[in-house]
Amino acid sequence: MNTNWDLLLEYLPFLIPLILLQVGLGIFSAIHVIRHPHYRFGNQVIWLLIVLFIQFIGPLVYFVFGRGDGDGRTN
Repeated sequence: MNTNWDLLLEYLPFLIPLILLQVGLGIFSAIHVIRHPHYRFGNQVIWLLIVLFIQFIGPLVYFVFGRGDGDGRTN
């Protein structure tokens, strides 16, 4: 009989890289939010909450919509 633990162990080799990617992307995005002061929409606290609490999609949304200019200067 297949239990939930057996199913988890079966998919564990697939889940470990995804979990590591998710954590790494979240940490990278959070560091980027903290170091860069310019954003297109919202402020630093809002983007930090989005990046940390909406995992995987939050960092992607930040890098597509929230990140300001690459050089950090304003016009």
